[in-house]
Parts: sequence; structure tokens; C-alpha cells
Amino acid sequence: VDRHDPGAGPEAGQLAALAGRDVIDPFNLLTIGGASLVSVASAPHSPYGPGFHGWARLSGVTLTQDMTGEFVGTFLIPSIDHQDPHYHRRPNSSLLHRTLHCLYQPFWTVSDTGHPMPNYSTLVGSLIDEAVNVAYVPYQRTGWGPSAERIASSWATAPLGNFVAEFFPDVARHININIVFIQRIVNRVAIEEGGGPGSP
Repeated sequence: VDRHDPGAGPEAGQLAALAGRDVIDPFNLLTIGGASLVSVASAPHSPYGPGFHGWARLSGVTLTQDMTGEFVGTFLIPSIDHQDPHYHRRPNSSLLHRTLHCLYQPFWTVSDTGHPMPNYSTLVGSLIDEAVNVAYVPYQRTGWGPSAERIASSWATAPLGNFVAEFFPDVARHININIVFIQRIVNRVAIEEGGGPGSP
């Protein structure tokens, strides 16, 4: 699809399919399971509990959060504002330009026709995600303060996945399959470091 062709933007069905693929991607599921395993093993007395049951409960909550994020950020908002949900690398640009692109893309991106626009998937999507998560994610701190901290952390860590996507192929082109895996790990760590379930 040519992003700069005014009629070439993805249809809502294509965005829904993309969101679904992101959720059921084996590397995504592996990352969720692995991160939950590490979390439960390192904090067996967390509200989720120890062992298999604790791992299953945390994995289920994390997967539901992931589904919410994909629905809002990859499908719902881009369907409404015709935003391009993809990150586009700049391999032929200068190092400075590529670094700046990684930093600002979560907040300023392009439409599906290539025109600059605010990245509502990050700016608005994180607010919607937080509102939904507060309704069903157990054991997390609630209130304006904790919610603001989680949203701020989400915005602060949003560029991390871009840096992996932008620069990792230059280092390891022959193991391209690991790019997705590493990006999923970075994103998942960013979510958990942002004051997720069980944080003090």
C-alpha cells in the first residue's frame, strides 16, 4: 500500500485484522507468558499468588490489557482519524534524524495518506486504556495520582519499541525474526515498569 496515495489507506477490516494478528502473534504470547513467569517467580507473595495459578492469573490480565491496547490503538482510533498505525523506519537518514524520529513518532505521526498529524493512538489511546484497565485490572492502585503516573510512564517509554525497530535490523539483519520478539519484550517491560498490577 502506498501511504501517499490518497485512496490507499487501510480499511477498518484490515486494521482489525492487524490488531488481531498483533495479539495472537506467537512472540507476543511468548513475551506475555515469559514476563508473567519472571514477575511471579520474583514476587511470589504478590496479590496474584505463587505458582501456576499466579502465573495464569497474571498472564490472563496482561493478555486482556494487550487486547484492549490493540483494539484502541491499532483499530479504533486509526479507523476514526485515518491514522497510519505502523512505524516506518528511516534507514537512509542521518543518525540524528533517525533518533529524533524514534522519539517524536509516538506523539506526531502521519495519516494513512502520508500527511503529518498528532499520534492519537498514543495521546488519546493511553487515556482510554487506563480508563478501561482501572475497571477490571485487580490489585493496582487507583485514583487520579496513580493513573497519571501510569499514563506518564506509558508516554515516556513509548519510543523504546521504535528504537528497537529502527536500529536493531542494522545490527542483526540475518535474525530479523528476533526483532519482533525483542520489541515485544521491551514493550511489555515498559508496561510493567509503568506501575501496572501489583505495583506499590
